[in-house]
Amino acid sequence: MVRVTRIELRDFRNYEAAVLEPSAGLTVVAGPNGAGKTNLLEALYFGCTARSCRTSNERELVRRGAKVTRVALDTATGEGEHRVEVGFEPGEPKRLRVDGNPVDNLSVTSVRPLVSVFLPERLELVKGAPSGRRAHLDRLVAALWPARAETRAAYSRALAQRNALLLRVRAGASGPPALDAWDVELARQGIRLMADRDEAVTGLAEPFSHLASGLGLPGQAELRYRPRSPATDADGLARELGERRDADLERGFSAHGPHRDELQLLLGGLPLRAYGSQGQQRAALLALLFAERALLAERRAAEPLMLLDDVMSELDAQRRELLAELLRSGGQAVVTTTEPEHVPGAALSAGELVRVDEGGISVDRRPVAA
Repeated sequence: MVRVTRIELRDFRNYEAAVLEPSAGLTVVAGPNGAGKTNLLEALYFGCTARSCRTSNERELVRRGAKVTRVALDTATGEGEHRVEVGFEPGEPKRLRVDGNPVDNLSVTSVRPLVSVFLPERLELVKGAPSGRRAHLDRLVAALWPARAETRAAYSRALAQRNALLLRVRAGASGPPALDAWDVELARQGIRLMADRDEAVTGLAEPFSHLASGLGLPGQAELRYRPRSPATDADGLARELGERRDADLERGFSAHGPHRDELQLLLGGLPLRAYGSQGQQRAALLALLFAERALLAERRAAEPLMLLDDVMSELDAQRRELLAELLRSGGQAVVTTTEPEHVPGAALSAGELVRVDEGGISVDRRPVAA
């Protein structure tokens, strides 16, 4: 397992400079609204992935008045200690280093922790478009089986090539038979992608249902993978693509295949996306993230760093106790709150209380009474 032992921020959001040494277990970050609690979680995520978990406009990460932001993580693994660094200047490529050596991306390194994040904005994963859930599922597949990440990339390349060729055929620059080879390649990669997704969801289904019940979802909660294609092999999927070729030529793009699959979160047989309350969607998202943690622990002995923003305030006392127990049950976690008392004291006695105020961080090592 990989854990973060130290994070250093420079000109990140509202932090000019800050250092935090999170607990090996649970760290609770407390402070008033607007002090920078969420920014600290975002910095941890950014240091682990070189991506923001909050915005697609990463210029927002650079502190006002500064030109460059930098996040450095010290991590500990079974083999020793390491450093992961991410530097970002708007308009320039990110500068990524692992143990001082430049790297192209962080997903291939084993010295940074896997990371899972809960933010209020992430409810879009439950109530938003299927594309977000597909992307999330594919990231889980890559975390469970790193060698299989190439399947999703290969499928995307084949899909782009087929779509480009559809437009060429429509324009008269090529003939329909030219699509045969890309139908075969898209089907070959698509069947593999569908199998990977199905295997991941099969592993998640039972823990998701159990956790959803404990977190307050009434009735039967289900996680269900719904592929667009009923094909069970590449030949079958290729035939389906051929049968839909005329319609695809009319549209100018491929409308059938795993890029149209759905991951459904259901309660009582109905999609939470359309019929769930915000509280139910919130509980379902938490259940999904903790089910993923359990599956990663089982399959890879690699529990992700859990980052949870303001998750306790809308839970009753019983649900807070359950969530605190989940956080204590293994791995490293950082949770934000405006009131430390919202996190059961038993959890705090096993970790550290970090106080944030206007971009400053202080560590209170005294347990907070329940």
